[in-house]
Amino acid sequence: MEIRTIGIDLGKTIFHLVGVNARGEVVVRKKSSRAQLLRFTSNLRDCLIGMEACGGSHFLGRALREQGHDVRLMPAQYVKPYVKTNKNDYIDAEACAEAVTRPTMRFVPIKSDDQLDLQSLHRVRERRVVRRTAVINQIRGLLLERGVTIRKGRQHIETALPGILEDPNNKLSGALRVLLTQLRSEMQYLHRQIEESDKLIVRIAGELEPCRRLVEIPGIGPITATATMAAIGNGAAFKKGRGFAAWLGVVPGEYSTGAKQKLTGTSGRGNKYLRKLFVQGAHSVLLQRTKQSAGLSMWLASLTARKRPQVATVALANKMARMAWVVLFKGEAYRPPLQSVAA
Repeated sequence: MEIRTIGIDLGKTIFHLVGVNARGEVVVRKKSSRAQLLRFTSNLRDCLIGMEACGGSHFLGRALREQGHDVRLMPAQYVKPYVKTNKNDYIDAEACAEAVTRPTMRFVPIKSDDQLDLQSLHRVRERRVVRRTAVINQIRGLLLERGVTIRKGRQHIETALPGILEDPNNKLSGALRVLLTQLRSEMQYLHRQIEESDKLIVRIAGELEPCRRLVEIPGIGPITATATMAAIGNGAAFKKGRGFAAWLGVVPGEYSTGAKQKLTGTSGRGNKYLRKLFVQGAHSVLLQRTKQSAGLSMWLASLTARKRPQVATVALANKMARMAWVVLFKGEAYRPPLQSVAA
């Protein structure tokens, strides 16, 4: 019995494995724990192993690579078309074994421990930002029900809330004042946690040489630079910068047939968090486009004269993504576009 290709359906504690020979016939079906799986694969000759990219896949992929296997992760939506008839864990594993052999399959790079650490830091920070926003909105909503309105923004809440709590004429009950005081303390605590995360991100960005090159690009700061490093590493998973931009989702979606080409809004693929950072960075550059380099300012002036602000922002985010890929993949420093080139 010779196993050439293995498909693994991942789970939290139980894993389903399907082994395929050179003729594409299933020769092994195995259900095991993570330790039993690694023990089984350690006794096999080097195999091509396919898995869906999900929680725990990067750890298992690195462990299998250390055993000498060729491990490849695939997006789940690209594996689904290979699922035949009904669905169970063995059928999913068999679909992985078939999909991993396709020459046109797109794979997800296995992240290193450093990338996973950066990704974890960003995920925790984003959760705190979302929670702080929810607390701010709840404070504004509770006050609005009592006829007290506050402008949007944390700074306006911080400025107005002490006076509202001390004002005896606004007819707020004692219970509500206590509740608002607790919400204010929670908001301030979350803000301090976010500031600590920001300081850690800035320190990490200063220590990593690729991040120092990325922050030279207009619109990219330490947060976007470290998030990009966590997502794509050195960018080797993409052949060109436009591939990274397409994966990021800052390109038009397409639904064409026959001789009719139909382009929709942004495709929305890829990393939603990273796309948000690039779009926010592009928006800040557009607000200060006259302060950019001569070539970039000329390009932005031409772009904003032809396109709506929202379209121009996404177009600039696309350009920033391509520049970021070049800086990472080729190891080059950012060079501002020249005026003659832009013209």
